[in-house]
Amino acid sequence: MNSIQTGILDEVPTHARYLSFSLKAGYRADASLLALKEMIDGEQTVIGLGLSLIHALGGEIKGMKSFPVYSGPGFDVPATPGSLWLWLRGEDAGEIYLRSLQLEWTLTPAFELDSAVDAFRYDIGRDLTGYEDGTENPEGDDALEAAFISNQGSGLDGSSFVAVQKWVHDLEAFNSMNSVDQDHTIGRRISDNSEINEAPESAHVKRTAQEDFSPEAFILRRSMPWNDSQQAGLIFVAFGASLRAYEAQLKRMTGTEDGITDALFRFTQPVNGSYYWCPPMKNGKPDLSALGL
Repeated sequence: MNSIQTGILDEVPTHARYLSFSLKAGYRADASLLALKEMIDGEQTVIGLGLSLIHALGGEIKGMKSFPVYSGPGFDVPATPGSLWLWLRGEDAGEIYLRSLQLEWTLTPAFELDSAVDAFRYDIGRDLTGYEDGTENPEGDDALEAAFISNQGSGLDGSSFVAVQKWVHDLEAFNSMNSVDQDHTIGRRISDNSEINEAPESAHVKRTAQEDFSPEAFILRRSMPWNDSQQAGLIFVAFGASLRAYEAQLKRMTGTEDGITDALFRFTQPVNGSYYWCPPMKNGKPDLSALGL
């Protein structure tokens, strides 16, 4: 599929920076987006447009919606809509930072930077708890089918939806658990990454087993750890040909269906949540023709 943003399909990089922007009141987005378009290659920089920006451009993308809000015993899953999302990928954190400045300047004055989070690859692709992330990711043709829209026509084929959340870990709480409790929280043994059949139903792996949904709920995860001077956690990023699979998993994690909440909430909480539409590529640039640009 030549029309995809290849950074979505590639493995997570050594370093990354996530930028989210809001469109300022009274400003048109057209000129800034057209200038930004020339700087986006879909590989080192992946772009996503939020629902409010799509509407501001007078467009509609079938399947695009607002991020859902959930709450449960001791946790909240918030929605924090954004207009524009950029995922900067690379091997050099300094180069990524300087690239992010150029992108921010290009979007001035129409867009305001809401959030900038630096992330990194840990070991072979582990969360800061030490457990491998994305073990059940589909591969090859299955990944293409799970992550990208097809058979919808020019301007849509090759595009993708993405769910983005920033999770803040309480690593002290997690590390206070014994090794069996830790394994049962995740649903895998850290020693060999194998699933634990006797883990409780609250184990994260059991809550989100993609093949256990009807229809199956496969997503392409591209999450990365983050930290700053005071906190640390995971930037959860999941791409899909629709938002259905992600929402099915989130609904089960929150115990909405059966009252069993995901054990992850014992030590980590999401502090934001947004959906974006990631346009396809055409001639090496984002194809915004579905939005009239």
